[in-house]
Amino acid sequence: MRTEAELRRLLHQRVEPGPNGESVITAVIARLKEYGYLDDKSYAETFARLRHENEKLGQRTVRQKLQQKGISARIVDDTIEARYANTDEEALARQYLDRKRIPKPANEKETARVMRRLVSAGFSTGTIYKILRQWDVPDEALSQLDNLPDDTGGHADDR
Repeated sequence: MRTEAELRRLLHQRVEPGPNGESVITAVIARLKEYGYLDDKSYAETFARLRHENEKLGQRTVRQKLQQKGISARIVDDTIEARYANTDEEALARQYLDRKRIPKPANEKETARVMRRLVSAGFSTGTIYKILRQWDVPDEALSQLDNLPDDTGGHADDR
């Protein structure tokens, strides 16, 4: 399956440039939509369901991936809200850790690694800190994490 934006991008490479090419692309996309083969809403729902159920990813990562695929912001918001509305983020994060076989961290370096993995999987820092505290990670190690450079796109006020 592909999104409309991905299909447009691929078709642009194959058609002649100019208005004739654009009209061909528009006609192809209209026909695919008419037959039900191209539906961004259905794609987004399936994509989010699979990432949520199988990969145990958090909503931030799923949202970013859908946006990268060119799905409209309204469809992304509706899909994420519907998929993650009744989800316990902490339980999902624990399932992610189990799925990836990530053990309880034994030192500060491993604590930082666990935190980076959870942030990249799309979980809020508040949920991550809650899990680390339940694992009895020393407060010194958690405070050291506050000093790490924030290159993951997470927000410090999510805690």
